[in-house]
Amino acid sequence: MAALEIGHFLFVSSTSVYAQTDGSSVDEFSAAEPERTTGKILRSTENIVLRRGGTVARLAGLYGPGRCVPLDRLLAGDAIIEGEGERTMNSIYRDDAVSGLLLLARLKPDGIFNVVDNCPVSQLEWFRWVAQRTGKPMPPLGLRNFTRKRAWTNKMVSNAKLRGLGWEPAMPSFREGIERILGRRCDGACDL
Repeated sequence: MAALEIGHFLFVSSTSVYAQTDGSSVDEFSAAEPERTTGKILRSTENIVLRRGGTVARLAGLYGPGRCVPLDRLLAGDAIIEGEGERTMNSIYRDDAVSGLLLLARLKPDGIFNVVDNCPVSQLEWFRWVAQRTGKPMPPLGLRNFTRKRAWTNKMVSNAKLRGLGWEPAMPSFREGIERILGRRCDGACDL
C-alpha cells in the first residue's frame, strides 16, 4: 500500500468478518472478529485500507444469474437445511452489489459500508419460499455445517449506513432476486 500512488482505495471485503452466532443485528460498528484464516486476512487488509483513509465495502452473499448456490442445490435435490433452519442468510444481488460499489467509488467516503439487501432471512424461510416458487420439495433438516469456508455464523447485517448515502437496492430482498433468476432460467423451455 505504501508503494501505491492512488487517490482513494476501495477494498471489497465480506460480511463473513462478522463472527456473531446469536442471530443479533450487526452494523459497521459491531465487533468483526472472524475465527477463520480467510476472515482474519480480510480484517487485516481492511485495517490497512482504513489507515490510508480508504473505503471498505463488506459484501454479503453474492448471487445472481449463474450464481446462487442454495438455489442450485435445491434444484439439484441435494440441499440441506442446517439445524432447524434458524441461521440467518444475508445476501446481495449481483447488480445491486455493483451499484453499491459504484456509488462508493464515486463518493469516496472513508470507513466501512455493508453492501447487503434490506431483508435478512432465516434459512428455513428462504427454502420454504423458494421451494414453493419452484415446485421442489423442502430439503431435509441436517446438521449445522461448522466447517464452512468462512465459518458458521448467524447474524442480521444492516445496510443502513450505505442507504444513508442514497443507495437503494433494486432487489430489496431475496424474493425479487430469485424471481429474476428464475425468469431468466425459464426463458424458452423450462422444467421448473
